[in-house]
Amino acid sequence: MPDSLYPAANPPALAERLAQVRARSLALAEGLSPEDMVVQSMPDASPVKWHLAHTTWFFETFVLGPQAGQPPLRPEWGYLFNSYYEAAGPRHPRPRRGLLTRPPVAEVLEWRSLVDRRLMDFLAQDPSAEAQALIELGLNHEQQHQELILTDLKHLLSGNSLMPAYRERPEQEPSPAPPLGWAEHPGGLAEIGWDGKGFAFDNEGPRHKVWLEPFAIADRPVTCGEWLAFMADGGYRDPSLWLSDGWAAVRAEGWEAPAYWRRDEDGGWVQFTLAGERPVNQAEPVAHVSLYEADAFARWASAQWTGARLPTEAEWEMTVGGRKPTGGFADAWRFHPQPLTGPSWWGEVWEWTGSAYLAYPGFRPAEGAVGEYNGKFMSGQMVLRGGSCATPEGHVRPTYRNFFPPAARWQFSGLRLARDLE
Repeated sequence: MPDSLYPAANPPALAERLAQVRARSLALAEGLSPEDMVVQSMPDASPVKWHLAHTTWFFETFVLGPQAGQPPLRPEWGYLFNSYYEAAGPRHPRPRRGLLTRPPVAEVLEWRSLVDRRLMDFLAQDPSAEAQALIELGLNHEQQHQELILTDLKHLLSGNSLMPAYRERPEQEPSPAPPLGWAEHPGGLAEIGWDGKGFAFDNEGPRHKVWLEPFAIADRPVTCGEWLAFMADGGYRDPSLWLSDGWAAVRAEGWEAPAYWRRDEDGGWVQFTLAGERPVNQAEPVAHVSLYEADAFARWASAQWTGARLPTEAEWEMTVGGRKPTGGFADAWRFHPQPLTGPSWWGEVWEWTGSAYLAYPGFRPAEGAVGEYNGKFMSGQMVLRGGSCATPEGHVRPTYRNFFPPAARWQFSGLRLARDLE
């Protein structure tokens, strides 16, 4: 097992956490019809039913099989619900997960219940530290899929002309955003990465030294109001602001605003949310922008804040990561960024950094299929930090490294500015 995987303090505590995490996934599916749970809206998204099944397959394949000696209850389903683990065998093509109308939702839920029972019985036998570590990994893996359930479902429902709500939420009054402030850092030699305490994914380590030049980082994310100013100033029409691949994406995709935004009949901007369509609130952190858009905005913003740019992940970890989270997470059940009233550290939106997703010095993936979890994706992706309104609270850490391709927009991704100090 990789050194970065640590179990809970004891099997009873792990069993309690197992029950809570598995129940939360089911709670996210409450109120959805079988039709809601089987449709796939694009190749990067997956149906809710598939998420519920895949997370169950993970526990059967990596815990109950090798650790408890229990064969899978439905071995033929492994082909359907494996995601990208080459060592675990062949898999159904990802872009065609929406064709899996069978097994029906009811059978998947029954299977989940049986696997949960097996896991609880196994934990009652005081399993090895390695087995407990794999269960903890599986729970963190499931929390990632809980976030994907929300983001994938939002993309799905946004394609329905009825603009249906997943969860009702009171509409908030428009409010002005707080002025942008800056937290300064003197730079110098610093250490980043997992410190060996508690659970972490393998890509969060090893801890290592980095050199930082003096810099400042904004005390809150960029807001919708600031993004509207970028749009009004021709931000989506000025190729000088864009990376070459970003400008190609603007032209190919017809981007003129963040994902889920559109003009209403009066010429104002509205956005689709998991509570239905709502007017854009200028005090909310902007969400659903790509790395390309975030980078273009930072270049545009340098006219107001000299030298504005995206922070590196090391700069983020040494400043924002050292502060107490004050933004909202999924446990509030709002599933939408809340208007800012002052400095905001962590939460509400994932924050793009200017750092490519690469291995830290000394990184070695684990042997076997679990080693495919993070390391195999260290190419062509960029790092995001901080968590969002769709992220389970307590799932993220100062060292947590999320990553997506630079054109991705369906996640709750925003940005925070940084700049060099003289």
